[in-house]
Amino acid sequence: MVQAPVKTQEITLMLASPRGFCAGVDRAIQIVEQALSKYGPPVYVRHEIVHNRYVVEDLERKGAIFVEELDEIPDDAKVIFSAHGVPKSVPEAAEDRGLFYLDATCPLVSKVHVEAGRHFAQGSEIVLIGHAGHPEVVGTMGQLPEGAVTLIETVADAEAFEPRDPAKLAFITQTTLSVDDTAAIVAVLQRRFPEIAAPHKEDICYATTNRQAAVKSMAPKVEAMLVIGAPNSSNSMRLVEVAERAGCRVSMLVQRASDIDWQALQGISAVGITAGASAPEVLVEEVIDAFRAHYDVRLETVPVVQENVSFKLPRALMS
Repeated sequence: MVQAPVKTQEITLMLASPRGFCAGVDRAIQIVEQALSKYGPPVYVRHEIVHNRYVVEDLERKGAIFVEELDEIPDDAKVIFSAHGVPKSVPEAAEDRGLFYLDATCPLVSKVHVEAGRHFAQGSEIVLIGHAGHPEVVGTMGQLPEGAVTLIETVADAEAFEPRDPAKLAFITQTTLSVDDTAAIVAVLQRRFPEIAAPHKEDICYATTNRQAAVKSMAPKVEAMLVIGAPNSSNSMRLVEVAERAGCRVSMLVQRASDIDWQALQGISAVGITAGASAPEVLVEEVIDAFRAHYDVRLETVPVVQENVSFKLPRALMS
């Protein structure tokens, strides 16, 4: 068994600001909670409402039932679509069955869906920069007929891509990507296809951009970075990568305080702590408490930008 550090050792914990919940995640969770309050349990949710087991399990205790497909839901049930967005075929199938549904898709993801539809209507071939299999990518590609969107994951993909007509080409992106990786891919596409249409406003969401900027700001001041989040959370995994590239010799993802590798932190005097956009602040507090049980802790907040974004709930929940 690994010995924990002696508690008399001092350590500085630098807390990223902003961190944790973004407006889209907060809205999605509110939609489930308000639906449970208004309609009573159970309320079904297609896919994890956000990628965080603590959040999902908390909602399950309140009466939410999480499923992967609509055929797991009874005919008289109420269903919510996750914050990541769904292919058009999903609400169509719900309507065919007469299911009552609420769409918790993040408005910034919906913006990308609208962009894709606009480019398609104009006859453009669409490139989506993103990660294969991620629910957001599945949902975005599912807005249009099969073959209308080409997925590009890497710079190599961008170099190899051959469009039908370079003069009728547009790109969109997943909202939770690495800002730097995406910029490198976009640079290749724009070099190869100077006429490619870009989003009117960057698709990578404000929360992803801000959390990555906060990690970059903290990285030179710390020896290790702890990112609180889930392994299936794209924005959380990107924060781990950003910290590594910014020079943190230890960069680890933890879902809960129990995941902390204390041995990897031996001899380290300054640790950065951040949280992915779907990780609640209670988990940050849990990690801080765990450090206090092992170290003499000094807390410091590293503010980068103040966020004041909020999104309205669906009308059905407002009445």
